[in-house]
Amino acid sequence: MAKVLGIGGFFFRCKDPAATRDWYARVLGFEINDFGGVNFSQADAAGAFGPGAMTIWSPFDDDSDYFAPSSENHMVNFMVDDLTAMLAKCAAEGVAEVKPREDHPYGSFGWILDPDGRKLELWQPGAPPDAS
Repeated sequence: MAKVLGIGGFFFRCKDPAATRDWYARVLGFEINDFGGVNFSQADAAGAFGPGAMTIWSPFDDDSDYFAPSSENHMVNFMVDDLTAMLAKCAAEGVAEVKPREDHPYGSFGWILDPDGRKLELWQPGAPPDAS
């Protein structure tokens, strides 16, 4: 049977790709590859978080304010291994949180904006939600 197994990539337009790459490398520690992108290893995420490492796909109502203050129609969620340290690194680079951190049984979340105004959700997974 044919079925989707996950997200294989995320591709987007921006005003200045070189500056955007630099920002993501400097602020979030991305290791840019020879093709100008980043390869995230699913094995690394699974090794760090076990069943808590998952990709969420979720449409929102058109009038949702969850992506605010961004005017973009999407938001990217990045798994991080240490949310506290990542938010401190962002702050040291002059990148402010746009919403207070939230902690839940399934993980901790922080939010920032990238240089193009896209809201980024930083997520340190916790235990997966109970499937019962």
